[in-house]
Amino acid sequence: MKYIDSKDAPQQNNGVIKLHGAEGFEGMRKAGRLGAETLDMIAEHVVPGITTEEINTLCHDFITERGGICAPLGYRGFTKSVCTSINHVVCHGIPGPKKLKDGDIINIDVTPIVDGWHGDTSRMFVAGKPSVKARRLIDITYECLMRGIDVVKPGATTGDIGHAIQSYAESKRCSVVRDFCGHGLGQIFHDAPNIVHYGTPGEGVELRAGMIFTIEPMINLGKWQVKVLEDGWTAVTKDRSLSAQFEHSLGVTETGYEIFTLSPEGLNCPPYAL
Repeated sequence: MKYIDSKDAPQQNNGVIKLHGAEGFEGMRKAGRLGAETLDMIAEHVVPGITTEEINTLCHDFITERGGICAPLGYRGFTKSVCTSINHVVCHGIPGPKKLKDGDIINIDVTPIVDGWHGDTSRMFVAGKPSVKARRLIDITYECLMRGIDVVKPGATTGDIGHAIQSYAESKRCSVVRDFCGHGLGQIFHDAPNIVHYGTPGEGVELRAGMIFTIEPMINLGKWQVKVLEDGWTAVTKDRSLSAQFEHSLGVTETGYEIFTLSPEGLNCPPYAL
């Protein structure tokens, strides 16, 4: 795997890993903060009866009113500004007229662009009161995310990240989705390298200071297999088991990592104290 100073790299995903300096980290702080603020804002609106289209509009308006651009809108033909994935939807759910019901769990995934930088992040939310198994899945998935992040430092590998996530999820009798992964990030929405959420310690890509990427494990209560619906976007569990996901954008520092998308209000994992 090749690494290059981001200042010398073309603004495209050519398979080469970009190493960012102070300017890139500052750009990501601003974009990441707007992403986190958007999810903080939407928390109080996720209640039974709201439609996913209304969630989309609230997030779109919040981002654009603050000078951001919604990266998903128009991306490879995607027609909405955020992704809304309910219950057995794994990722890339398209907002529409569907109303949330009491007990529904939903992942809301936002990516504002601020001054050219992408703040990619998602969280789980609950409409009303969740079931015991849904509550358990959400807690396990958030712990998977944080365990994956905690191994990030120069010299670690993407396999270390994947192993930390997979070993915990499977110890709790859950499964890790293999069809989707985290990714390099910055001035490009999806860049090298891929960050898979399963793996073997010591294998994969070596992490170096200056790398910026997402970690975004998708964890299922049932089996890991998924399928994509006819709309070409919505991924669901094949066995219709519940699925959950959390996502942070982070950068590798000289001594560890910096998370760019932490909630300013401390609303990183439900239940949210609103």
